[in-house]
Amino acid sequence: MWADLARRMNQLVPDASVAAVADALDYLCLAQLYLRDNPLLARPLTPADIKPRPAGHWGVCPPVNRMLAALGPLQAAIPDGYELHVLHGAGHAGPSALAHAYLTGRLGHVHPDLSQDEAGLRELVTGFPRTDIGGEITPMIPGHLHTGGQLGPALAIGQGTVLDAPHRLSVVLIGDGECETGTTAASWLATRALHGTGDHGTVLPVVLLNGLRMGGPSVLSTLSHAELTAYFTGLGHRPVYSDGLDIGQLRQAVAEALGATQPLGSAGPSSVLVLTLDKGYGAPARLAGTPAIHKTPLRDPAGVPSEFDALADWLASYQPGQFLTSSGRPRPHLLPALPQARPEPDGLPAPRGCAAASAQVAAHAAGRPFAQVVPEVLRAHAGQGSFRVFSPDELASNRLDLTDEDGRPAPWAVEVLSEELCHAWAQGYTETGRHALVAMYEAFAPIALSLIQQQLKHRSVRRHAGLTPLPSLVYLLTSLGWHNTFTHQNPSLTTALLAGVDPTLHILTPADPARTAAALTFALRKLDRCTIVVAGKHTSVHHPLKTLDEELRHGIAIWPHLTHPGPGEPNLILASAGDLPAEALTTLARRLRAERPGLRLRYVHIHDLTALAEDGTRPLALAPDSFTRHLGTRAPIVLATSGHPTDIHALLGRRHPGPRLTVLGYRDPGRPVSQEHLRQLCGLDDAGLWQLATTLTDTPKEIPA
Repeated sequence: MWADLARRMNQLVPDASVAAVADALDYLCLAQLYLRDNPLLARPLTPADIKPRPAGHWGVCPPVNRMLAALGPLQAAIPDGYELHVLHGAGHAGPSALAHAYLTGRLGHVHPDLSQDEAGLRELVTGFPRTDIGGEITPMIPGHLHTGGQLGPALAIGQGTVLDAPHRLSVVLIGDGECETGTTAASWLATRALHGTGDHGTVLPVVLLNGLRMGGPSVLSTLSHAELTAYFTGLGHRPVYSDGLDIGQLRQAVAEALGATQPLGSAGPSSVLVLTLDKGYGAPARLAGTPAIHKTPLRDPAGVPSEFDALADWLASYQPGQFLTSSGRPRPHLLPALPQARPEPDGLPAPRGCAAASAQVAAHAAGRPFAQVVPEVLRAHAGQGSFRVFSPDELASNRLDLTDEDGRPAPWAVEVLSEELCHAWAQGYTETGRHALVAMYEAFAPIALSLIQQQLKHRSVRRHAGLTPLPSLVYLLTSLGWHNTFTHQNPSLTTALLAGVDPTLHILTPADPARTAAALTFALRKLDRCTIVVAGKHTSVHHPLKTLDEELRHGIAIWPHLTHPGPGEPNLILASAGDLPAEALTTLARRLRAERPGLRLRYVHIHDLTALAEDGTRPLALAPDSFTRHLGTRAPIVLATSGHPTDIHALLGRRHPGPRLTVLGYRDPGRPVSQEHLRQLCGLDDAGLWQLATTLTDTPKEIPA
């Protein structure tokens, strides 16, 4: 379908229109980088028209502009029910994305001050880089699916966007420097892991082979044409080459590449379009090929006469009046090559009944092991459609048996031995409105940390722009360090994410398998959150579910079966966050009640760590009166967490209970030790907890009022 459409548009839309769009994009990029007045050169250029400190990236703009121009007729002719997305690598082509959104009219729909008129054009050019949009590609720029500033994941994210979406084509623009990253390198080969996993759409990777990274030649550019062909062929891709200089030849190359592109996960080779164009193409000849072309090739044209002359000639060579009217609108001969602005989709409806549905799941799961109830939850979500599980070759190890009755893997569960790819596929899937879960060992989840942080930044900008919420990012971390060897102990993902103070972050620490099932159900039904569920696969202790609704809604609850009734301050508060801490502290609580019947206890379970945050810093943070009701004012507190104790101290911030709080959690033993010895080192063994509790209650400390 896509190849036929491209060939038809090649016949219907003249190359001259497409070339004019490419020139218009080049000029608008250059004008954004350099001009603070006179955006259409209506009068002779003067140094006063030039920005004193040009900022932005020119180097990547020319090849991106040619691809956007070549795709324009295809985008304009897409039939109803089909989609074409353009994804960018690190997002340096911000001027290109802005210029393209301006020419199509999409930019003015979202930002009325950037509409297609004289004032809008002036604001586009002179206001770059705007503080509210930025100088790189962000969700604030309509028409471009960009997913963060990190190099590497764009191809895999593009692959995620077309999973289970046969109506969708994603064109991914990848720099040759980006091809040196491990995530991009793995993405070429990893498509084979998607064979037989569903009916998918199409990805067309476009490698912008401009020859340079930021600081020097790219490795890919050192390959000969034959070596480059052998490289891509060996990875299962058929390269199609274009230098981008002849617009007609580029359009033919796009049609040829689309004709040989297979739906994602299909057997046989699929296309990759290799666009070879020198970095910074179009810059004054004396500057061509220098590292400065990465950004602005003329550093101070307002102050250096020779640079001013070069810039003036460069700008004038485009003759901007040939493609833009004095009122800032594209001239008629550009319009056939420009996709028209389309209304943004309405997005997803707000979820309903999350807590109630989760409570029903927990009731059904009560008393049953992790290996039964968690796969059951995931199968139920898959049965509702548009849901996928991604795991780095760890489903069986994590006791997540998602095979059918014949032992065949579920097509909606994909395993590939790369944490980065699992995240990127899930990111592409959720960014296009579907639900996903990433399941992996707790110790290796930090490998995906930077990608998670980038997605959180991306989502933050979306919220700021008022865009519709998307399905949540949900991680299940199991195979915890408490039951693993020394090299498999690292709860640092939650530590790093909590430090970011993202308001959508939730760290769920369920106490037993039933609560884990409820937590996953709750998280997967919510929108626009980042939820990390930390739950050990070995948990065998079960607890009453009477307070589950309160735990789900508020993130914390007092467990009445282990708490002495009545008003007043207890003698000791025990608080658990996680399944192993709950097992350890409930054992301690029962012993204290049996052997110290006069001791007044309060038992608190923290289901969501963010409930402990300073009031007002996170949506779920306890109000002052609720914080006091749970954690008291004078009683000593023993709080056990499955993660680092520093997580708790950092969350509490200025309302830290001070010396009356003792936090126990994972501490690196520095060497391989047994599971029993690890608990002893961390103070979570039965004997150590008993000694701590009796010391705190037998020898009261003077605590300031």
